[in-house]
Amino acid sequence: MSAPTPTQQDPQPGRIMSGEMAQQPAVLRRILEEGAPKIREIAEQVAARNPRFVLLTARGTSDNAALYAKYLIEVLLGKPAGLTSMSTTTAYGAQPDLTDVLVITVSQSGGSPDLVASTQAAREAGAITLAVTNNADSPLAEVSEFHIDVLAGPEKALPATKTYTAELLALYLFVEGLRGGDGSAAKVLPELAQQILDRQAEVRQLAARYRFAERLVLTSRGYGYPTAKEAALKLMETSYIPALSFSGADLLHGPLAMVDNVSPVIAIVTEGKGGQALQPVLDRLRGRGADLVVIGSQAQVDAASAGFVLPTTGVAEEVQPILEIIPLQMLAYEVTIARGQDPDAPRALAKVTETR
Repeated sequence: MSAPTPTQQDPQPGRIMSGEMAQQPAVLRRILEEGAPKIREIAEQVAARNPRFVLLTARGTSDNAALYAKYLIEVLLGKPAGLTSMSTTTAYGAQPDLTDVLVITVSQSGGSPDLVASTQAAREAGAITLAVTNNADSPLAEVSEFHIDVLAGPEKALPATKTYTAELLALYLFVEGLRGGDGSAAKVLPELAQQILDRQAEVRQLAARYRFAERLVLTSRGYGYPTAKEAALKLMETSYIPALSFSGADLLHGPLAMVDNVSPVIAIVTEGKGGQALQPVLDRLRGRGADLVVIGSQAQVDAASAGFVLPTTGVAEEVQPILEIIPLQMLAYEVTIARGQDPDAPRALAKVTETR
């Protein structure tokens, strides 16, 4: 079954997206129970080749997952990591020397021609190539030396939800495997994800704040920054509200000027060093009278206009993004429904985007 198009209205708008969000605890559990041994095996093989640095390749939602992996690699492994510009290869024909470089390509479908072409070129240039997809039979998996299946199952809604959290967990387990870790910090995620999903009514109340919003600003720092970018993407593609995402540090370097006492701002405050680094930004936002909603701890929510308290006390900072995004997916869904639109079928979008 394909997602309904604007000319084929579903009698229950958002039914598919809602159902797929609800599957996330089961998907996370499946990765931990079934996928982790294979991920660990691949990580051990890659670690034995001692890549000198890592390049990450992706588009859209998967690009935000790749950014999360960049933080993991640089913080936990101490290796330099970067996000590639595929057009340097696919449009300009550049031929960099990628000997002993690990190239990780992240894609839900594994079908976009530029991802396949750039990965093939990287392998020919000497790279160790790893595809992380939700499709083991995809062209991307075929051209890559290694492949990790995120085991999310078919995703029918156009907005990616369960594949995103599955990519995050798979990438975390892979990086853990590279450094010889056991990934035990992730064991709490399925249960906590379910606790968040059970609080739909709270998110629906938050959504009322944004029913008539003309613009949103989202901000975070550290591991939470990819969450801000992914949440902005979800809000834009489902509700069509222009949502701007900034690192807290970048927000202070100019864009803060557009925030006033009627500006809606959502801050993702990860418990740990990222959240600590965001504090000066939160202080400045409060000083400007912004309508500040916080996704974070009870103390952070109490100091804001409103928010959603995350069950992340004692949860390792590096896995908190897998939980942080879930209430924001729910928020995108609820805002879209409140605005009379169908989040299953955003206009002008296709499930597999073929760029070159």
